[in-house]
Amino acid sequence: MQRAIFDLTGLQARGASDTRPWLNHGNWPADYFPLQKQATGTEAFESREADYPFVQVAGDGVHEIAVGPIHAGIIEPGHFRFSVVGEKVLRLEERLGYVHRGVERLFERTPASGGHRVAGRIAGDSTVAFSWAYCMALEQACGVAVSNRALYIRALLLERERVANHLGDLGALGNDAGFAFGIAQFSRLKEDWIRMNAHAFGHRYLMDRIVPGGVTVDVRPETVTALVRQCDHIEHEVDVMRKIYEDQSGLQDRFAGAGRLTADVAGHFGVRGMAARASGHTFDVRAALQPAPYDEVTVKAASDSRGDVAARVAVRFTEIDESLRLIRALMVNLPAGPLAVDMQPATAPSRGTGWVEGWRGDVFVALEVDAGDAVSRCHCRDPSWQAWPALEHAIIGNIVADFPLINKSFNLNYAGHDL
Repeated sequence: MQRAIFDLTGLQARGASDTRPWLNHGNWPADYFPLQKQATGTEAFESREADYPFVQVAGDGVHEIAVGPIHAGIIEPGHFRFSVVGEKVLRLEERLGYVHRGVERLFERTPASGGHRVAGRIAGDSTVAFSWAYCMALEQACGVAVSNRALYIRALLLERERVANHLGDLGALGNDAGFAFGIAQFSRLKEDWIRMNAHAFGHRYLMDRIVPGGVTVDVRPETVTALVRQCDHIEHEVDVMRKIYEDQSGLQDRFAGAGRLTADVAGHFGVRGMAARASGHTFDVRAALQPAPYDEVTVKAASDSRGDVAARVAVRFTEIDESLRLIRALMVNLPAGPLAVDMQPATAPSRGTGWVEGWRGDVFVALEVDAGDAVSRCHCRDPSWQAWPALEHAIIGNIVADFPLINKSFNLNYAGHDL
């Protein structure tokens, strides 16, 4: 984070032990810092990818394996430098920052009332969480109270986003362990789930359903019936797949003990969300802080103390169960009220914060607005910031071939911290 702050603002941390560039890969002039107010809006520089001084590991038989930044398939770019002896990993060093998109500067050029659209595109798999966190911050800055009905619908959308991602990841984890049946079944379940999103809410991934002051979609009585029926169906199917995963010896051989992240390491790096709860921690914004409507619909945070891939799989299964329960509870107790309230721009400079438990972990938005619907500064923090360095520790002592499985068990966001 200190390195990213320097690359963006030119502010150097006192006593920093690592001053290598993070976002600047050699393609920006040395005196260019894009978040300085005097920085120009024209950013057309010659591409000169610089050599990067990775940390060297010395010793007999130690050699390096470079993976990325371009990978097979369609995943985002990231470079992984393994120091290994034979197949055993002694050290992993990551280099990210290849997908920096200038999001924070884009916020400054966007009306505050439209900033939720920028936030919702930081991470497509977490568009509900980021949109809600931004809207929460703006509503606080403008002194606006959202109706209970809108808050319930926001929570309903958030839980549906959580279920969709856990279904997809459980299938991908089965596939990475050589169990093609898993990805076939979970892909089918996820597709059914997001098709219902499109039918009930008008968008497969629920983008732009949350807006400042409320939501753009309502839940009709016939929709409630269809959603409850789907929850019952998915719950049964997931329970069947849980038993298959637990009984499949080949899966358990790959999952158990792989990529263990201890509670101490997770705490040291401030890891949050699903990865931390699989390492014995219990923090969940919904349960710990109980923001509305989670003060009325109580959440039981999932937790597992093992810290390995098997634990992260188990937490995903448990969180699906809990989200299905929450979805039913939210629809049964859906209060009356408007979908959205009028949002007037701030009349003076003000600040707000938003904090939402996304499926990957807690999404935090800090927002400063000026009078007249203008954003002075907005920073959106993805939970992957804390988890990427922890992943470097989780791979130590494992074999290189297990890295795709371990990496997928965290499923961190490359672009989310390359704002």
